[in-house]
Amino acid sequence: MNKFLNKKSAIFIFVMPFLALYTLMMIYPIFQTLIKSFYDWDGITEPIFTGLENYKTILKDPDFIPSLKNGLIFAAVVFIYQQGVATVMALIFSTKTLRIKGRAFFKTSFFIPVVLSVTVVGQLWSQLYNYDHGLINNILGIFGENHKIAFLSDPKVAIYSVAFTNAWQFMGIMFVFIYTAIKSIPEQYYEAATIDGASSMTIHRKITLPLIAETYKFTFVMSITGGLKAFDNMFVMTGGGPGGSTMTLSYLMYKSAFQKGEFGYGCVSAVILVAECLLFTLIINKFMARERIIY
Repeated sequence: MNKFLNKKSAIFIFVMPFLALYTLMMIYPIFQTLIKSFYDWDGITEPIFTGLENYKTILKDPDFIPSLKNGLIFAAVVFIYQQGVATVMALIFSTKTLRIKGRAFFKTSFFIPVVLSVTVVGQLWSQLYNYDHGLINNILGIFGENHKIAFLSDPKVAIYSVAFTNAWQFMGIMFVFIYTAIKSIPEQYYEAATIDGASSMTIHRKITLPLIAETYKFTFVMSITGGLKAFDNMFVMTGGGPGGSTMTLSYLMYKSAFQKGEFGYGCVSAVILVAECLLFTLIINKFMARERIIY
């Protein structure tokens, strides 16, 4: 039995069912999307091969560059907020010298928004952002009417407002990953550093952060790719407006395929989005490449 398990054929037998399922559910749809991007297709009739015509058209589309830019802004806001807040909160709650009452309650509350529907969260923040009776503008109005902000109707502010909503909702996932990684670090490392007289800041900078680099690589990819392919927040809160200021590649794909019936053209947006996510994943893996630390 042991000889059989050590053979490459045994590994192939056990891996093949899952590899086949993954290919069927993930690789095949991506491959089909790439193929359909070269066709003029309405999703019903026989597709007509047009070569690179769809790609040439999207480069001339006035919504393409703004959508690309909005996706990058969205991803940047999500990345900075989630990684920054999750890291600070994880470090605070993992530091035993800090006496925090209700520690378990706060750790749980960070994850509550994650389990809520995007529609519920979107409607909640739409009310908070409301210019006339929203809580945020009511507070800002105390300092004067000119201090109010049109969070969802100002083209310069809307994308940041929607991105913050997404970042706020899913920050709890990043907190769980980072906090769990910190708690897995052996205590003797911290004890030795404390005996040597290192401060909490130095301990986290020299020990904690380097040892959870692999976790950061994973959370960085999740935040950035999650931000790039975000769709539901814009759909619920702004509908891509005002004036297309919150339209991203994923929303452009939806608009082309399901509103205009141009599935072939919509597939081009999907292909570019996949390529964009893959590019950022490769960049993160390249610049965060390091030997795995085993402790």
